[in-house]
Amino acid sequence: MEIKEFIEALRILSIELTPKQLEQLEQYYQLLVEYNKVMNLTGITEHKEVYLKHFYDSLTLARVCDFSNISTVCDVGTGAGFPGMVLKIVFPHLKVTLVDSLHKRIEFLKVVAAQLELSSLEIVPARAEEYAKIHREEFDMVTARAVAALPILMEYCIPLVKVGGYFIPMKGSNEEQFDHALTKLHCHVEKIDDFVLPIENSKRQLYVICKDQKTSPQYPRKFSEIKRKSL
Repeated sequence: MEIKEFIEALRILSIELTPKQLEQLEQYYQLLVEYNKVMNLTGITEHKEVYLKHFYDSLTLARVCDFSNISTVCDVGTGAGFPGMVLKIVFPHLKVTLVDSLHKRIEFLKVVAAQLELSSLEIVPARAEEYAKIHREEFDMVTARAVAALPILMEYCIPLVKVGGYFIPMKGSNEEQFDHALTKLHCHVEKIDDFVLPIENSKRQLYVICKDQKTSPQYPRKFSEIKRKSL
């Protein structure tokens, strides 16, 4: 995706980038490529591919979420900062928390935040289940980009969401059964948005999951416990 294609595709999502935001995204790209030489951040480093599969893909959340009505966002298992860092650049009013368990990634994200002079951005080295136990129901919206099966993601992420808030996982095209998790975690699905990424036409799904009631204190469970039960 060329820069002009990127800008035009975002306009379809009602996103208009400023020159400063375009500069910040390009700085982000350069830092990603530089640090990827010494640590495993991403297998995608070609300029056009990063703008399509990381930057644009992160912003497809705007298809289902009006970020003008959102104040706090948590990105669980953020990796190299997708989608949370991109959301912070494009929607600077957001207070964004990036959570990842790998300290090398955390150090990279801190460099990006400092270089881009981003404020109201918290970068947390923690496992999702441990972070969720301490920060229950703090966020208007929580997202995760394909870091685990959807029922497992829900057990990690729903406890972080305020009642009336949203968990919006970003997944591929495979349908998953998660009705039981919805019942246990007091949620309902408002929408499932199926679409394709421009140019390469790969399939994507956004699940808009609304939290109806407070989550039981037993969630989230340890990942090993969830994994054993799912086998």
